[in-house]
Amino acid sequence: MTKKFVYSFKEGKADMRSLLGGKGANLAEMVHIGLPVPMGFTVTTEACLNYYEEGEKISDEILEQIFKALDELEKENGKKLGDPQNPLLVSVRSGAAISMPGMMDTILNLGLNDESVKGLASVTANERFAYDSYRRFIQMFGNVVLGIEHDKFEAKIDSVKAKRNVTQDTELTAADWQEVIKLYKELVKEETGKDFPQDPKEQLLMAVEAVFKSWNNQRAKVYRRINKIPDTLGTAVNVQTMVFGNKGDDSGTGVAFTRNPSTGEKKVYGEFLMNAQGEDVVAGIRTPKNIAELENVMPEVYEQFAGVCKLLENHYRDMQDIEFTIENGKLFMLQTRNGKRTAQAAVKIAVDMVKEGLITKEEAILRVSPDQVVSLLHRRIDPAAKVEVIAKGLPASPGAGSGHVIFDPDEAEELGNQGQKVILVRTETTPDDIHGIVMAQGVLTSRGGMTSHAAVVARGMGKPAVCGCDAIKIDPEKEEFQVGNLTVKKGDMISIDGATGQVILGDVPMIDPVLSDEFKELLGWADEVRRLSVRANADTPNDARVAREFGAEGIGLCRTEHMFMAVDRLPVVQEMIMSDTKEEREKALEKLLPFQQEDFEGILEAMEGLPVTIRLLDPPLHEFLPNAEELITEIAELKAAGNTDELEKKQSMLKKVRSLHEFNPMLGLRGCRLGILYPEIYAMQVRAIFKAACKLTKRGLKVEPEVEIPLVGHENELKIMRDLVEKTAAAVLKEEGVKLDYKIGTMIEIPRACVTAGEIAKHADFFSFGTNDLTQTTFGFSRDDAEAKFLPHYINEKILIDDPFIVLDRNGVGSLMKMAVKSGREVKNDLMVGICGEHGGEPSSVEFCHMIGLNYVSCSPYRVPVARLAAAQAQLKNK
Repeated sequence: MTKKFVYSFKEGKADMRSLLGGKGANLAEMVHIGLPVPMGFTVTTEACLNYYEEGEKISDEILEQIFKALDELEKENGKKLGDPQNPLLVSVRSGAAISMPGMMDTILNLGLNDESVKGLASVTANERFAYDSYRRFIQMFGNVVLGIEHDKFEAKIDSVKAKRNVTQDTELTAADWQEVIKLYKELVKEETGKDFPQDPKEQLLMAVEAVFKSWNNQRAKVYRRINKIPDTLGTAVNVQTMVFGNKGDDSGTGVAFTRNPSTGEKKVYGEFLMNAQGEDVVAGIRTPKNIAELENVMPEVYEQFAGVCKLLENHYRDMQDIEFTIENGKLFMLQTRNGKRTAQAAVKIAVDMVKEGLITKEEAILRVSPDQVVSLLHRRIDPAAKVEVIAKGLPASPGAGSGHVIFDPDEAEELGNQGQKVILVRTETTPDDIHGIVMAQGVLTSRGGMTSHAAVVARGMGKPAVCGCDAIKIDPEKEEFQVGNLTVKKGDMISIDGATGQVILGDVPMIDPVLSDEFKELLGWADEVRRLSVRANADTPNDARVAREFGAEGIGLCRTEHMFMAVDRLPVVQEMIMSDTKEEREKALEKLLPFQQEDFEGILEAMEGLPVTIRLLDPPLHEFLPNAEELITEIAELKAAGNTDELEKKQSMLKKVRSLHEFNPMLGLRGCRLGILYPEIYAMQVRAIFKAACKLTKRGLKVEPEVEIPLVGHENELKIMRDLVEKTAAAVLKEEGVKLDYKIGTMIEIPRACVTAGEIAKHADFFSFGTNDLTQTTFGFSRDDAEAKFLPHYINEKILIDDPFIVLDRNGVGSLMKMAVKSGREVKNDLMVGICGEHGGEPSSVEFCHMIGLNYVSCSPYRVPVARLAAAQAQLKNK
């Protein structure tokens, strides 16, 4: 049986989207529900794929089916393509299965030539309309099919307008358009070496082939990459009888949405033009009118159109984006599709449609993407603002901010405390910079990736960050950076957009986030559905309070090292590191204990009644000391100044820094290895946790501390550390006379821990996947180096589909996680398992965590609503 590659609109159906493309399926569906649709046929996506399989050639089988469909269309219309008496004209449009608006090509008025244009003029009694239509066809065909630059055609029109001393296209006469056509045909001959094709069937096949080719044009490929649309789908081609909105004052064309796509208001929203073709509305040549004015211009047509809008929205149960044409007072529907909308509109429309009885709560949950939720929670740049983009980096933390450029974190803190808005600009940030980040409006770095220190810290604080912006060349001595020929100095005003990675010169208008009642209601429905619990990564009492406001059900990761970086604590931490004996270390640790206890009290109190997982010290000790280069510079300056007291201290610190130096610190002396070598450090932290918990318990508060041991790879490591925690906790509880339930577990972040999870589970009450490090150790990637050097190339070349530090690698890292969950629960069937890496707030990763049976995900406070929605969607998609 011959394979069917071409379907008339009467043969297609809405559920044939993958074959007919979105546009073709919707046109067929509109025909089925009785709407006034100009008839036509669809050449399928399979024909497009066949075209590429055949070496970019339309097969004879497909040609035969196209001409058969054309013959039937001609009979239905009583007109023939290219007929010099009464010509049939068609549009040729692309239509992929997944909407890609504006990415591929369209040709209108196909079928016109030097003879049929006369027939069109005669049958319409409108010579100007006929020749205007012909010049439009040559211009679109010349650009899309023949590859001639659009501006070259515009230059020809401009020359005729200048000769006639007019400024508007509408002022040109039929004779003027005939002159334009002559110039256009000369341009085609000049550019291609051939005459403009006069055979309508040749025109049709060239146009179909051009649409197939547009599937692989550069903008379509980029759009697919950004929106994660597979390259293997292909595009359909829709050949549709032309109707004309430019026949006179009783004709027109327009584009409308059944609801406001910006606000979600239930009111038809759109624009139209009388005596115009479709491209005039979007091209900006004439100013369109508000769709509401159509009621005054053509009341009967408007009433019919409003009825069609209601019918389509009820039929598709979603907001529709509609294209229409009015020809000689008669309404025709050219397209309908689910309309693109802002995040605010998406939420309002989904909730309103539940209340209107159009969709269920479950459908409403699936209608709003978690990525849209991200934009609702952060300030953003006013889309109406004109901005000067000077550079682009990685969109590392969403939101937008403006401020004066500051290169020093101390100065950023000082100015921030004075109420000034600053953007902290660094080559890359370290834990030493955290006080500056706290007071800045946002962070811009020239190095580092999406999971660099700056990115992770900024996301945790809900601040915008643009990282890895290597276009900016920072000169810390001069306190300025350069982008090309532009120099931006300290104090100059810039803005950053953490959602797009854009760096913008000057202050720009911002829109503050507003959490609508509909948004809160939608999240409430999500909470009723989801199985996964959602916790937050929070290191301060304020982070914990924000997380709780956003609906967090506990803290899945509290990083104690961030507490060591405060200005009043860092010197004590450095004193502890510089100690040569255990006694000296314990003396310094005693000074740190009250600070740690105070921190834990604040966090546990903010999360009263909810679990709080506190990770003991994880990074290597050298991170709390200045780097060797800085110290060498300071020592040279002190020698020159003759400052011997300070000199000796700095020389001693340099010696310690060098002794702590490691070739690969990520795999060196850190995590539980540090606790095993220096148990007094972990003992101090455990004492602080339990003293804080006891104090709050005596006040009548319910607290649930969970002590987490980082970087465990062997059961003996956890066994030793669990013993230390239990003995220290028992001593504190006895001292305080308090009874308290608590848990001890580990972060699973290296492959061996996953492979031997059954052995490790014997000593653990819970597992928490640290997928940032697990991804690094599984791939053998250093994340900052990978994202700065080769990962973008890997993504562009599709070696990897996604950045594995952003979207969890299900096949590799995910397989290890599944193994760990399975073997861990074989030993303890009630083993609690969660995830606390940044993947905990990424929708695809949340879905995977649901699928493998995790108990909770944990993410930065500002991504908690994202995770709540993603967890509900995971439940609905994977019942």
